[in-house]
Amino acid sequence: MEKNFIEFSNMKKEEVLEIIKLALKFKRDSYPSNALKGKIIALIFEKPSTRTRVSFTSAIYKLGGETIFLPSTELQLSRGEPIKDTARVLSRYVDAIVARVVSHSTIVELANHSSVPVINALTDKHHPCQALADLMTMMEYGGDKERLKVAYIGDGNNVCNSLVQICALVGVDISVASPRGYEVDETIKAQAFSWAKLSGAKVEFTNDPEVAVRDADFIYTDVFVSMGQELEREIKLKVFIPRYQVTETLMRLAKPDVKFMHCMPMKRGEEVEERVADGPSSIIINQAENRMHTSAALLCKLLGC
Repeated sequence: MEKNFIEFSNMKKEEVLEIIKLALKFKRDSYPSNALKGKIIALIFEKPSTRTRVSFTSAIYKLGGETIFLPSTELQLSRGEPIKDTARVLSRYVDAIVARVVSHSTIVELANHSSVPVINALTDKHHPCQALADLMTMMEYGGDKERLKVAYIGDGNNVCNSLVQICALVGVDISVASPRGYEVDETIKAQAFSWAKLSGAKVEFTNDPEVAVRDADFIYTDVFVSMGQELEREIKLKVFIPRYQVTETLMRLAKPDVKFMHCMPMKRGEEVEERVADGPSSIIINQAENRMHTSAALLCKLLGC
């Protein structure tokens, strides 16, 4: 496995499935409490976080490690220190760096200059840690089904990019429905089609949510207005609502036992009806819990515990 976890381009299907298998074991049994004993993990955060920060912190503590939380405003980065200098210095102090940053170029530069593993905890282009938890959740609820399909409804954003990547890589069918102008990046699409030829996944991109959810085992959405897009809020809501809102009506067009997924936080009444978000088909809290288990498994794989 590569030293860093930035996105799925340099990963093999088997490596991803090994992480999921280990995460499922941690959840089912228990955490090896000394696996990260003596290890210190730096958490760099340029953006607010609930699930990412707490899931990583809890995973590290459960594995016997220690964390140093580093909000970007308290680092010399905020005063203009080059990213490469921060990466090289932190590498002398800690055993791994988890970074949630605004620009994807920041995480790439951190990884390029760090001698310890760097984990992408979210950038504007990718959210691979979320995708690991998503796959784990689908595998849990998929049971003995030979094939699984997830329909993603909404903005072709960072969460969607990573979901498309992981599904195409491991062989989960995925259909993405986004409004024109808000589709998944063409590079991600081309990559997904290429990977799907090897994995057997069916990958589809459409502008029609009703087409996307046909035969879906899971319907997934995210906020229509991501962090940093507040000035676009009114414009985006007019584009996305009501057609791309996950409603009970849309859910009924999928399989009878379809499950609802969301990476959270959510805006009930915008991207999803409250009756769906809190209804019997919703698995969002278990999905959120799995962030901790997959984070723990990822750390173990990268640090060799």
